[in-house]
Amino acid sequence: MQLSLFSYEEIRTTLQSIQKPCAFLHVESLEKNIESILQMSGDKRIRIASKSVRSVSMLKKIMEYSDRFKGVMCFTAEEAIYLYEQGLDDLLIAYPTWDETLLRQVCRLVKKGATITVMIDSSEHIDRLTSIAKEEQGTFLVAIDIDLSTQFPGLYFGVYRSPLRSAESVVSLIKRINDSPYIKLDGIMGYEAQIAGVVDDAPKQSIKNSIVRFLKRRSLKEIANKRTAIMKALQKEGVSLRFINGGGTGSLTSTKDEPSVTEVTAGSGFYNSHLFDKYTNLQLVPALFFAIEITRIPQPNVYTCAGGGYVASGSAGVDKLPEIYLPEDATLTNNEAVGEVQTPVIYDGSVDLTFGDPIILRHSKAGEICERFQHVYIIKSNEVIGKETTYRGDGKCFL
Repeated sequence: MQLSLFSYEEIRTTLQSIQKPCAFLHVESLEKNIESILQMSGDKRIRIASKSVRSVSMLKKIMEYSDRFKGVMCFTAEEAIYLYEQGLDDLLIAYPTWDETLLRQVCRLVKKGATITVMIDSSEHIDRLTSIAKEEQGTFLVAIDIDLSTQFPGLYFGVYRSPLRSAESVVSLIKRINDSPYIKLDGIMGYEAQIAGVVDDAPKQSIKNSIVRFLKRRSLKEIANKRTAIMKALQKEGVSLRFINGGGTGSLTSTKDEPSVTEVTAGSGFYNSHLFDKYTNLQLVPALFFAIEITRIPQPNVYTCAGGGYVASGSAGVDKLPEIYLPEDATLTNNEAVGEVQTPVIYDGSVDLTFGDPIILRHSKAGEICERFQHVYIIKSNEVIGKETTYRGDGKCFL
C-alpha cells in the first residue's frame, strides 16, 4: 500500500459530520496528479477524458490549471451536448453515435458554431451522417477512429473498436468523406488500449507482469509504425487535420514521443483510481475516495458497513472491487467482498473502531464512482472546504 496522504484519525475527524456513504476529493493530491500529467505529456496538448471525471465543475477546474488542457473527450453525444450547454467547447465524442435525435441536435449546434466532433469508422456512419446533415442543411465534424490493437500468434492484444487497421482503409474512408459536402474531416484518433488500459505491475503476478510488459514493448513499436504510415499516407493525399489524438493516462510517457500525435488524452490519472497503482511508469497519488460507515459489529474484529458495493465495469475479477485505503491492514471478506447494502470489513489493528466510524476506500476506475454520489466533498488541509456536483448530482445519466 502507498504511504497514506492523511492518517485515519485525521480523516475520521474531517468526515465526522458528513452523511455516509460519501465521496471526497483530496485537493493537494489532485494538484500533484495534474502536475504529473503535464510532465508526463511532454509538450503535447492534453484533452481531458470526461468519462474519468464526470463532474462539470471539476472538468472546468482542471481546464483552468494550464493552457495545455484543451478540449474534452466525451463518451456520448448526449453528454457532449450537455457540456456545451455548460460552457465547454471543442468536444470530441470518442465513440460512434447512431441515435438520430442526438445526431440532429449535434448537427444543429455545429451549424450555430459549436465544435463538437463525432466519431466514425465505417461507410455506414458516413451515410447516416450525410442523410441527417442534408435534412438539417448543416454539416458534421468527424474524426476517424483507427484500430491500434496488435495481433500476436494466437493472441489479440487490444480491444475491439474500429475495423480500420491499415493506411489504405483509412484513406479509402477519407475519400468517402470528401465525396460528401455535409461532412468535414476534423481529426483522427487512435487509442492504444492495450498500453493505456492494461496493468503491468499487479501484486503477486510477477510472471504475468513480465509477459504483459514484453507484449507492450512489442506493441508500442507496431503502434508507432502504423500511426506513422497512416500520417504519411494522409500527407500524400493532401489531407489536413485539426488534431491527431492518441494515448490515455497509462500510455502518456510513450505516446508523447510520437511526432505525428498533436494531442494526448488523460482522465483517470487526475483521480488516480487504484488500478493505476499497478503500472510501472506512473507516479500518481490517490485523490478520490469514498467512505462507508460502520453500522454493525457482528463479532470481534469484524465491522459491517452500510453500502459499498461499487464494482467497476469490465471483465469480472477481484481487481474490479474497491480497495480499502484506511485503516491500514483492513481487508474485505472473501465470501461477501463489497455488497449493495452491507460490506463487512476485517480489522485487527491499532485503531479503535466503533459504530459510526468510516472505512475509506478507492474505486477501481476513476469516474465510475461518481455515478453513485450526487456530490464530491472537497478536502484541503484536512478540512471540508466545499462540495461539487457529479453528473448524477446534476440529474444526468448518460450511459
